[in-house]
Amino acid sequence: MTKKYLRICGCILLIFCAIFAKGQQTTYCNPVNIDYGYTPIPNFSEWGKHRATADPVIVNYKGDYYLFSTNQWGYWYSHDMLNWTFNSRKFLRPWNGGVYDELCAPAVGIIGDTMLVFGSTYTNKFTIWMSTDPKGNVWKPLVDSFAIGGWDPAFFTDDDGRFYMYNGSSNSYPAYGIELNRKTMQPIGTRKEMYLLESWRYGWQRFGEYMDDTFLDPFIEGSEMIKHNGKYYFQYGAPGTEFSGYADGVIVGETPLGPFTPQSDPLSFKPGGFARGAGHGATFMDDFKNYWHVSTISISVKNNFERRIGIWPAGFDKDDVMYCNTSFGDYPHHIPSANSAVENSPDGNGGFTGWMLLNYKKPVQVSSTLNAFNANNAVDESIKTYWSAVSGNAGEWIQSDLGAVSTVNAVQINYADQDAEFLGKQTMIYHQYKMYYSIDGKKWNILVDKSKNKTDVPHDYVELVKPVQARFIKLENVHMPTGKFAISGLRVFGKGAGEKPSQVKQLIVLRTEKDKRSAWLKWSPDEKAWAWNIYYGTAPHKLYTCIMVHDINEYWLKTMDSKKEYYFSIEAINENGISERTKVMKVD
Repeated sequence: MTKKYLRICGCILLIFCAIFAKGQQTTYCNPVNIDYGYTPIPNFSEWGKHRATADPVIVNYKGDYYLFSTNQWGYWYSHDMLNWTFNSRKFLRPWNGGVYDELCAPAVGIIGDTMLVFGSTYTNKFTIWMSTDPKGNVWKPLVDSFAIGGWDPAFFTDDDGRFYMYNGSSNSYPAYGIELNRKTMQPIGTRKEMYLLESWRYGWQRFGEYMDDTFLDPFIEGSEMIKHNGKYYFQYGAPGTEFSGYADGVIVGETPLGPFTPQSDPLSFKPGGFARGAGHGATFMDDFKNYWHVSTISISVKNNFERRIGIWPAGFDKDDVMYCNTSFGDYPHHIPSANSAVENSPDGNGGFTGWMLLNYKKPVQVSSTLNAFNANNAVDESIKTYWSAVSGNAGEWIQSDLGAVSTVNAVQINYADQDAEFLGKQTMIYHQYKMYYSIDGKKWNILVDKSKNKTDVPHDYVELVKPVQARFIKLENVHMPTGKFAISGLRVFGKGAGEKPSQVKQLIVLRTEKDKRSAWLKWSPDEKAWAWNIYYGTAPHKLYTCIMVHDINEYWLKTMDSKKEYYFSIEAINENGISERTKVMKVD
């Protein structure tokens, strides 16, 4: 047997192993791990160049998923919602002017077998693009001078073939809708008002990080429409993209242009946890008849518009109430496949694996520290804070102590942008690293080896083919695409060997008569718990809104519909599991 033959057999074996290992991944973890571009706008980088995108739309077209978002100079496609391929494409025409607003908050629509794409504009000179082969990146203009300009547009094709456009981004004016001639794209009739925010009634619409109505009036933006069971669900983003409470609301009507009735609580809402915010997005159906909602995650450190993308299970309950499940929304979740059905039911866990975060605020060691970018920032469950080494050199490392030997199922590495040098989309950059695990901190084994990786993985998530027992996890840099070796979240998931928290003994909800949009929640502490999930809603079996709270056993809630009664429950969380939820309580 020749050396050449052995070498060929070895290569085939490595390829087979790589395919097999890749095929084992059946879970995902937000933020979505795609090659986000760097903001192309120089004056948006006053505090450092950084990655950014937002305002996502996903459409299911011919069995594949297509993801468009703001200012990426292209789009992604995927067959499984796990592995995304980028198609580089600039949609601006020479007469469109400006290079920075290329496909900002795009609209994506389907008419028959044709995909349409259109970016935000206030002119009548923007192109509507069309394609029957978006995977092949084949596009041509459908309309060169679209007469209905507008910011944050959305397209919708009804069952009868009639075609509509929605748009609006303002803290003074409502969102609008209008029917279009599907052949000429000319308006039919005049545009209709869809909805104007009512923050005086719906607390979650109030502007500000703490929903305190200060500084500015709230913004309505990010239009989206979907039809279910003969009803029309118009979705919109509010109150501001830079806030943890950035959310998508929904109003329901009998026709595509209304009138509409608001659902009291936001559709997608995630003000707590590692990755916060779930506004300005879109709803789509997968190949297995499950609904999903893709939306914007806020970072807003280097700039207010520093953002990422998240995907959440969604759907409609038996009463046609639209919901989105963000509970444990930045923990590992199963994705449906032909071999693994996941039902996004309102009473289920939305595919949550049950793998807990093992290293929250656990001891950390590092190779070096740049200024005040301290090591503990990498395990504090905030995407806004990060640790940075003094360089981006190979050999810089960070080590996390889980505190006890635990079962490790998956890891997520969230890179931060420290001293990045890029502006705009970069297509030939990559991260390389090695990750080790150990029982005693002395003898180390390889956990993940991406020292030969050639892809850009800013939020790399790896589900292990086989779980391991470990107490220590060490991440060692091999190559950074730019800047320092900096980590906003080294997150280790699995199951601890200790006791899960007990059921919360007492939950108190005090709702003020002065402002029934608000309430103060207090619950009994538990020395074993370091986080809690608060569930609430306007019916006892519809607790669709979830807020994760860390460290402190109280919460100031400012999100309620002042005209509705509410129901609450709570559960306690640690690395070993989740407590039983408390009995649902009613609050008038």
